[in-house]
Amino acid sequence: MANQDNFGSVCSQLSSVTSAGLPRIESEEEKIAASDQTGDAPQSSSETWSAVIRITAFFAVLVTLVFLMNAAITSGLRRIRTSAFGASNQIMEGKVNADVVITGSSRALAHYDPRVIEAITGHTAFNLGRNGSQTDMQDAFLKAYLAHNRKPQVVVHNLDAFSFVTTHEVYDPVEYQPYLYDSNLYDALRKINPGMWKSKYLPLYGYVVEDMNFAWIQGFKGFFGWSPREDYFLGFNPRTKKWGSEFQEFKASNPKGVSFQVEPAGVQDVEELIRVCKENGIQLIFTYSPEYDEMQGLTNNRAEIFGRFHDLANRFNIPFWDYSNWKYAGNQDFFQNSQHLNDVGAEVFSKDVADQLKTYFAAKSDAARNVRVEIPARNSSAPN
Repeated sequence: MANQDNFGSVCSQLSSVTSAGLPRIESEEEKIAASDQTGDAPQSSSETWSAVIRITAFFAVLVTLVFLMNAAITSGLRRIRTSAFGASNQIMEGKVNADVVITGSSRALAHYDPRVIEAITGHTAFNLGRNGSQTDMQDAFLKAYLAHNRKPQVVVHNLDAFSFVTTHEVYDPVEYQPYLYDSNLYDALRKINPGMWKSKYLPLYGYVVEDMNFAWIQGFKGFFGWSPREDYFLGFNPRTKKWGSEFQEFKASNPKGVSFQVEPAGVQDVEELIRVCKENGIQLIFTYSPEYDEMQGLTNNRAEIFGRFHDLANRFNIPFWDYSNWKYAGNQDFFQNSQHLNDVGAEVFSKDVADQLKTYFAAKSDAARNVRVEIPARNSSAPN
């Protein structure tokens, strides 16, 4: 009897448990629904926005760093006091203001020593020659010079056999990168390369894409006060290399000689140089500095080119000093290669040019003294 009572008690308890409900495991769908009801959705949305903000902040910092790096490199290149950038900085800062300015290509850059010219003539001088440049970029650099410096009395423009060839690709464009604010340079560069706007407006583009000489390293160092060894003297860059085998190799590869184009646009570039000098009241003097005499015989259309030089000189009344028959034109000891004098040759040639400039200035001074100026007599009846 007692056992029956116990069994009934157990059954009663199981019945009560069953009526209360057995525990069960929730499905994944139920869990997601429950989380939506408890407010996890706003938390997920907040995490998404937080990620967006972090990514945006990262790119903002990256863009800021790019702009800062570009500014630091450009500022550093402008701070350099020596070598090529040092010479350009003097020009663009308006610190030259010379009486005599030499323009032209690398032949001008390496042939005319302003220190010699100053010592002999008593007039200040500066060399604006540009490596790898044609007349169009030489024009642009002269205009930039005039925009920032006092007008010179004389521009000595060195002509080349390739003076009538226009620029088809800018040589070492990074040398102009810190000065693209100057419209004379920027407009000329963009005419040659329409994509030059990228170098001006996209930070680091000009230093990463266009800079083959890693000038950006100089820029960073220059930002902290560094300047390279001086190898430009009043703009003049002497070449210490001596004559080698290059010319013989050149002759062997060009047994029939070479010809240089006479492009109509190139002729216009020379005429533009003449116009700029005349409009600014500057005496322009054409020169043709020495080249190795055997090279003259290899230039097939040399007579045509020089005919153009003489025609322009006569038409616009410009002195033309031709040093093709320079007394050392056949002496390899004075040349680096067929087109460029070495430092020894440049010193001797600069003295010859300086002597001729001294004669020019003396004649100009004599002419000024001999000018008779008629001063009208004062009319005593005129009112005071």
